[in-house]
Amino acid sequence: MKPSKSVFFSGLWVLVVFTGLLQAEQVDLGAGSYTRDLPMGAKGPPGTILRTERVRGPMPSNDWWSSAAWPGESFPQYPHPLAVKTEPEGLRIYYPGPSIRSDKAAIYGSMAGGKEDFVLGHSAVDHFPRPLVDGSSDWFVDLRFATNDAALRVSYGHGSPYVYAVYQGGEPRLTFGSAPSVMVGDDHSPTLGVNIHGRRYGLFAPSGSTWSGLGTRTLSCDTKGKGYFSVAVLPDGATATLELFARHAHAHVVGTKVSWSYDPASAAVTTRFDFETVAREGDERGTLFALYPHQWRNTGTALLPLGYRSVRGALKLAAGSSFATRTRFTGILPALPDVGGTDRDTMVRDFAVDLARPGGDGRDTYWVGKQLGRLATLLPITEQYGLPETAAVRARVRGVLEDWFSAKAPNGKPKAGAWFGYDRNWGTLIGYPASFGSDRELNDHYFHYGYFIKAAAEIAREDPEWARSDRWGGMVELLIRDIAASERSDPLFPFLRCFDPYAGHSWASGPAQFADGNNNESSSEAMNAWSGLVLWGEATGNTRLRDLGVWLYTTEMQAIQEYWFDVWNENHPRDYTPSVVTMIWGGKGANGTWFTADPQLVHGINWLPIHGGSLYLGHFPGYAAKNYAALVAEHGGDQWDNWPDLVWMYRAFSDPADARRLLDAAPSNTRLEDGNSWVNTRHWITNLERLGAPDPSITGTEPMAVVFRRGSRLSYVVYSLTDGARTVRFSDGTSVPVNARGFTVKTREK
Repeated sequence: MKPSKSVFFSGLWVLVVFTGLLQAEQVDLGAGSYTRDLPMGAKGPPGTILRTERVRGPMPSNDWWSSAAWPGESFPQYPHPLAVKTEPEGLRIYYPGPSIRSDKAAIYGSMAGGKEDFVLGHSAVDHFPRPLVDGSSDWFVDLRFATNDAALRVSYGHGSPYVYAVYQGGEPRLTFGSAPSVMVGDDHSPTLGVNIHGRRYGLFAPSGSTWSGLGTRTLSCDTKGKGYFSVAVLPDGATATLELFARHAHAHVVGTKVSWSYDPASAAVTTRFDFETVAREGDERGTLFALYPHQWRNTGTALLPLGYRSVRGALKLAAGSSFATRTRFTGILPALPDVGGTDRDTMVRDFAVDLARPGGDGRDTYWVGKQLGRLATLLPITEQYGLPETAAVRARVRGVLEDWFSAKAPNGKPKAGAWFGYDRNWGTLIGYPASFGSDRELNDHYFHYGYFIKAAAEIAREDPEWARSDRWGGMVELLIRDIAASERSDPLFPFLRCFDPYAGHSWASGPAQFADGNNNESSSEAMNAWSGLVLWGEATGNTRLRDLGVWLYTTEMQAIQEYWFDVWNENHPRDYTPSVVTMIWGGKGANGTWFTADPQLVHGINWLPIHGGSLYLGHFPGYAAKNYAALVAEHGGDQWDNWPDLVWMYRAFSDPADARRLLDAAPSNTRLEDGNSWVNTRHWITNLERLGAPDPSITGTEPMAVVFRRGSRLSYVVYSLTDGARTVRFSDGTSVPVNARGFTVKTREK
């Protein structure tokens, strides 16, 4: 999430001298350092976290349910297929499916709050204080409503049609917006099937329970003191469906866990999702769960002929205690190889222009990060042309990183800016100066820090000694842990802070205090971060981090193709006419940005920064052509005046000759996107013109191996970090001998 970017082109960031820096303990980490606490005067997240004593240690943030932990008013959450909201009376529950609508601005599926929903409450309490987070697992959350001796604990999560409840000092009470009709059951039936304005729910009480209030707006259940209860949204009104849901209703989900693996030999990325349940009664241990399109399209799990509508497309139901998906990592590169697209003299001129270009006004983590990204992207390109200034650029990138990776000035004294501090209350690392709420709201950490990680990976690629943990590698991996800690027992950071393993993509907002839930705008900046993890892991020999990066990259890529781009033309409703959803929300998909309505930027925010990890943007050339044509229509022509370089580079996926035409016709004073360069732009377009589009149907046995297709010609590209001889094999049977460090390109006609 990026709040208004009207500040993007305004003035300098004024550095604040934190007078209390001396009071913040400095922690040495290799050659770098950070502060253990935030100093006096530094802005950070709120001191209060809405959690019980059961929830200790680093606090999850940037999740779909983050607003539950954040002080202030209550906001809706979107555990698809449901939407929920905490209120003084209890948990409001709603199924948006029947009301999903769309127009040219957005796909809408937000929380209601009228006659179509109901509140799951407590017989002994009319008004609770704000509930507290009482636990969470990888895609479920537990909230506890409590006052005096009465309590209601609810559990719900992504993909689950159920809300589970446990009562203390009272019984279930459900208050509807209008009286529901009872489809199945009576006042002596533990299970009821009810219908409220076309939304069908199953109400599942323990055996022996009775009901009162049938025919009215308020249904009360007497569980005979058993105190457990479940609600589920039903896919249809069939009695057999209600019976199916009843069989699983008392197997309460008490934990969820994701695990992943990457097999380079097959390029397979396997993700496993496990549900831990407790049988409150009966012996059924399995549950029912709905899979998103990026999951059901890539699973061998048997699917039931039942499902739900959602703002992400069709959700398909399955039963059991686990399922797995299997996709393939399509490879990334440090840059495109030079296959003769541009002569050296032209690159020398472009490089001189790029080096003379001002570095930008911003001094905060986002804008410094973008400048690091711009310079770091130059390195694997200018090396190929043997440009002598490359060493100076590398030294400049290294110097900026080392400056930020130390809380001490060269004289050993505390610094006024350009450092990282740790907030132990939430468990997060904050860079100062901050921007876009990265300090007070913990927004966008993976956008900002992804640039630092990617730049550090470029230094490590040529200088692995620099990346040792006793030098600067410790600080790089501290940033990685902040945005994507892979260990649930990490003492400093929550598990996968920014990444939602079930939804398959990242969330940007820390508090998620919006009526439409959390959001993510620039999916491509998330991919930039995960590309950095892959490159860092490869350069340092850390296969655990490499495999984490591969999994994050591959999973987010699948989500982008499904929900942002809808490359299969199945998930976006027909009435949604734009070619892309540019901002994903829990309760909608929007065609817009936080900062502008300019179509060039609306499209471009999900392309930047373009580099050797951006090849997924060209996996569907037909879609790339459709998306570009839509942009031309929205803009009123192909004369670009905002981020023209990004538009040309994207055009190269569907028509590189046309991209070359646009590049060659550009006046010399054309302003490029702040994080890009002429060298990168020209190298990208001219070499894609020779290579063709990336072909994701063929994968290699190493992560830095990619195939390009131009007509009948295939180009197999491998980047090697070592000088040792070996053979890289591709899934179509092609073998590529690699004997030297750098790029190897083999072409053949098919």
